[in-house]
Amino acid sequence: MSVLEMKVPSPGESITEVEIATWLVEDGDYVEKDQPIAEVDSDKATLELPAEESGIITLKAEEGDAVAVGAVVCHIDMSAAKPEGGSEKTEAPKVEEKKEAPKAEPAKETYATGTASPAAKKVLAEKGMNAADVKGTGKDGRVTKEDAVNAVPSMGTPGMGSRTSERKKLSMLRRKVAERLVSVKNETAMLTTFNEVNMQPIFDLRNEYKEAFKAKHGVGLGFMSFFTLAVVRALKMYPDVNSMIDGDYKVSHDFQDISIAVSGPKGLMVPVIRNAENLTFRGVESEVKRLALRARDGQITVDEMTGGTFTITNGGVFGSMLSTPIINPPQSGILGMHNIVNRPMAVNGEVVIQPIMYVALSYDHRIIDGRESVGFLVAVKEALENPVELLMDNNPKKALEM
Repeated sequence: MSVLEMKVPSPGESITEVEIATWLVEDGDYVEKDQPIAEVDSDKATLELPAEESGIITLKAEEGDAVAVGAVVCHIDMSAAKPEGGSEKTEAPKVEEKKEAPKAEPAKETYATGTASPAAKKVLAEKGMNAADVKGTGKDGRVTKEDAVNAVPSMGTPGMGSRTSERKKLSMLRRKVAERLVSVKNETAMLTTFNEVNMQPIFDLRNEYKEAFKAKHGVGLGFMSFFTLAVVRALKMYPDVNSMIDGDYKVSHDFQDISIAVSGPKGLMVPVIRNAENLTFRGVESEVKRLALRARDGQITVDEMTGGTFTITNGGVFGSMLSTPIINPPQSGILGMHNIVNRPMAVNGEVVIQPIMYVALSYDHRIIDGRESVGFLVAVKEALENPVELLMDNNPKKALEM
């Protein structure tokens, strides 16, 4: 008998522990080499765990367990033969027993049905509830302590409809995000400055070039390339916004790694566009598309979300008019984009309807003063309102590589 002990691989340099989010197989299943067997949460991302060899799997950890990197999470019996007929279970009768048992349970009522255990009685008393109001999941319908903890007191009158609640543990990623957000509020002097951008010049450029751009490069000419390149230009003008605090030191960067907030299936992901200062419009759009697809498909790696120097987040895609984005530590600044709304504007002394976006810069006032923060946002506004001159060197065709 040859048994492989599968250990938790290291998802990243700073990660020492992961959490078993979901087992994708069951105890006793036959698994193929490289088949995904579990999803594991780290404090930075959710990753798939592939089987290292083929064989019968024995699980050594439960869903929700925190497991150290290098710890054994399952055994794979490599000497076991693959079951015939496509069945992935080696012991079919046991599966049938598991399925039939729950069906027989509800019909069986005894003196214990609806009776609360001593621990459950104490919890119910604190809630002011009766055991008769709680559905027991213990043996013969007994009300367990867990039933009592999860029970919600009835409110209102009959006929109000469903009033169920669900208690679900936060993923390790969500818990880490929550911890980081609270630390940002507590440990930084965060302020936000606002401005507005007339998007008409960008609308005009996109209307003229977007079809040819997509036909030539295979990606759309979106707003992110304009904003990313406007941010790169502004960061060069105001390098303090591209710096961060490390204890008693200020760390300044001569490169611009721009983090882009992307909504993924497991929550907000922030992949990084490396050396954005070296990218063209096509380069930015291609990288944004690549990272967004990887985040959506759950393939984003820890390395791809580590090390940004500044963040751009776009709440406008969800309809946000205005917000105060929260800094992505250890960075010192984040730019918030919002929705574009036609508003009356004074243009050359006349009221004209123009597509306007409100923009927000949240920054750490410990390292960035008002002059730098306001100047930075004005520089972003200037570049977006004069893209041909300030982002394209007065040659849109060359800048868009037509």
